[in-house]
Amino acid sequence: MTGQTHRPHLRYGNDQEPGTSTPYSRYVRLTELHSLQQPRSTEPSEYTFIVTTQVMELLFGQLHREWTAARAALREDDLSAAGDALRRGHHVQDVLVSSWDLLATMTPAEFNAFRPLLGEASGFQSSAYLLLEFLLGNKSERLLTMYQDSPGEYDALFAELRTPSLYDEALAVLARRGLEIPPAPSTAHHGHDDTVEAAWRTVYTDPALADLARLGEALLDTAERVTRWRQRHYSTVKRTMGGKPGTAGSSGLSWLKHAADQDVFPELWSVRNEL
Repeated sequence: MTGQTHRPHLRYGNDQEPGTSTPYSRYVRLTELHSLQQPRSTEPSEYTFIVTTQVMELLFGQLHREWTAARAALREDDLSAAGDALRRGHHVQDVLVSSWDLLATMTPAEFNAFRPLLGEASGFQSSAYLLLEFLLGNKSERLLTMYQDSPGEYDALFAELRTPSLYDEALAVLARRGLEIPPAPSTAHHGHDDTVEAAWRTVYTDPALADLARLGEALLDTAERVTRWRQRHYSTVKRTMGGKPGTAGSSGLSWLKHAADQDVFPELWSVRNEL
């Protein structure tokens, strides 16, 4: 400890062009970032709504990177790298769940002040979120209809629909370790399978498969956070708009409640009844 005070640099390289601001601003594209919030009403809560949904979209993208990395690691039987990616994803998921706090106290009157200006816009239309659902194994080809006029989004979702999900790759690891896992078409929604549940039961009861049990727990940590997200979404919408139909024509609360009640990686939950 020298006792000296280290002050930040207040001037930067001579090659900096006039008007380009600081290196930090250029690195994070600060000017562009803060120009993306364009409220259409005078209701203050609309700005919060826009910022929160934009932050969520960025986090969806980050989570997609982590789950894609985990899937690739599982394909290579690298359980350590897969676990690391899943754990990084858990932190992203925790922030996503807590982000609902920014919207949860918005009153119906505040939301109704700008809701008509949304038109048919709805979070239901988020291709970044749908990519995550497909990655988890919650696939539905009919939802691609929304993106027929958006080739980039359609192509990304089409590719994800036909790629084995994160859970598919986890089950493939079990199969390569000698456990019985039935083949599943990559475009189908993954529903509960008794044979898969039996495989996980073996994993959790055979000490020689402890590394697979740790993988199962990491996946369940992911699944539990997905449920928390869905439940928080449901409760926030219930508080701010009640049972009104969704802006995109969905059934609103009933659709969100149904989604919240669906388990991700269902056999990892049901196997607990037998352990």
